[in-house]
Amino acid sequence: MKKFVLTISILISFSFGFSQNSMVLADSYYKKGDFQKALLIYENLVKEKPYNSKYVDKLVDTHQQLEQFDEAEQILLNRLEKRRAPNFVVELGYNYQLKDSLEKAKKLYREAINFIDEKPNYIYTIAKRFEDHSLLDEAIEVYSRAKDLAPEQNYNIQLAKIYGDKGDIEAMFKNYIDYIEFRPQYLNNIKRAISEFIDEDKTNEANTFLRRQLLKKIQQNPMAYWYEMLSWLYIQEGAYNKAFIQEKALYKRNPESLERIIELAVTANDDNDKDTAKTIFKYVTETTQDAYTALLAHQYILEIETKNTNTEELEIIDQKYNQLFKDYGKSDLTLPLQLAYGEFLAFHKKDTKNATSFLRKSLKLSISEFQEAKVKLLLADILVLEERFNEALIFYSQIQLSLKNSTISQEARYKVAKTSYYKGDFEWAESQLKILKSSTSQLIANDALDLKLLISDNKYEDSMQTALKHFAKADLFAFQNKTDHAIRLLDKILEEHKGESIIDQTLYQQAKLFEKKKQFTKAEANYLQIIKDYSEDILADDAHYYLAELYNSYLLKPEEAKALFEKIIFEYEDSIYFIDARKKYRMLRGDAIN
Repeated sequence: MKKFVLTISILISFSFGFSQNSMVLADSYYKKGDFQKALLIYENLVKEKPYNSKYVDKLVDTHQQLEQFDEAEQILLNRLEKRRAPNFVVELGYNYQLKDSLEKAKKLYREAINFIDEKPNYIYTIAKRFEDHSLLDEAIEVYSRAKDLAPEQNYNIQLAKIYGDKGDIEAMFKNYIDYIEFRPQYLNNIKRAISEFIDEDKTNEANTFLRRQLLKKIQQNPMAYWYEMLSWLYIQEGAYNKAFIQEKALYKRNPESLERIIELAVTANDDNDKDTAKTIFKYVTETTQDAYTALLAHQYILEIETKNTNTEELEIIDQKYNQLFKDYGKSDLTLPLQLAYGEFLAFHKKDTKNATSFLRKSLKLSISEFQEAKVKLLLADILVLEERFNEALIFYSQIQLSLKNSTISQEARYKVAKTSYYKGDFEWAESQLKILKSSTSQLIANDALDLKLLISDNKYEDSMQTALKHFAKADLFAFQNKTDHAIRLLDKILEEHKGESIIDQTLYQQAKLFEKKKQFTKAEANYLQIIKDYSEDILADDAHYYLAELYNSYLLKPEEAKALFEKIIFEYEDSIYFIDARKKYRMLRGDAIN
């Protein structure tokens, strides 16, 4: 008896495995468009398992692909004689539609839709079958009637997607918003779903629809998730001051954490809206009871104030730093502020002596090994600033030894390579950069690869490596904030090394420095030369993108910007700028982004 049961089990398993393999083969033929071969297998599968709906669906579909509508019709009629299943009713209607028998099709569609009045549990099955055949109006009717027939269910997500496919953005947003009200925990999922429809341009029709609906919801039912959603919309538009109003409203309703407000301030700062960022950070300092949070906000404020200041203002900022040290002391808690002050002294006040003295005192505090590494990293940077390269290399090497395989250790290794490059020791720099190509930090890995390519592409240009040494020195000048010195040295390369492979890199580096000095027409000339003379080289897409950005943001030449973004789309599909260029091109063309 046991042997008999085992034999049956084996046969069933074999039969199931055979069916599965046949299905995979048939699907493969179907995807390749070899419908005749797929049809033969599907026919055999239906003969083997005539009540398997999946096999029947595939068989009918394949007949339709071969325009064998009468054969498909007969299969469906045979099925419906046995049981009036609504999914096959829709399918038969669709088959009539393919035969241009629209009246018959509509009659069957109506039968399927009415079926849900008696059996609401078929709502999704019927609507999904309509969707599969792009019968969107019928699917909408089914889901809409479901609101009365099955109020405990919610099909707003399905309706939203269908309205999106139809291009009815206002109805799509309404259904997504209704779904948020039904399940607020899905808010982030909804944000992701609608993000492709939202644009940086606040006048975009989709933005207007969403903003209007959210404001209405806040007036009718001021729940926290509406404020959060509206804040998110304002952030997409870059309207950080408006987002701040919503975040404050959220915080007042639930004053547990300022994390969202701090994130908003950081985002505004990163997007160069310094005034709003500073306003938000000031609010944090006035609101928080947590010393660490207050110090973080104060530090951001001081760093914002430091940019584009004159000597007199730098003295005021210096006093503010020292007042904070009086208020909060010098300990591991204030170490980030100490690092910021050390950088301020060295890179902005040009007082490397006091910066070094101050940071060496920080090393004597009771701090962790990682915090010690952060201090040494900055001390080494200051030594590079002073061109005391060998002393800097000692600090960088100490970090590598003390915190092996950590991100800060990899950063130190990169700076060893960069310092060696500044010194003109290109062989050693390149050996370090080879190791960093596989860094766990993608940013470090990318920087390492860029520098390695610069060295390897240019170190054999001449035996003295004159052009590469000049380029490295100009790079150092840029690091030291000696922008004019750097520009002049790059000019020397352009004059004395014409025709050498480093010229496109020189033009590009100089263009970025011109941008820093807001000399946009000079930057434009460099980018245009790269596009003209080096259109097949590695920096061609960079030149197109940054010249487009110049035209779009500073030189007010939107048509020229549009042409350059379009060129990236069609000629540089693999460029890292492709997605951003496509979005900005469509904005300049006036498209509704969806």
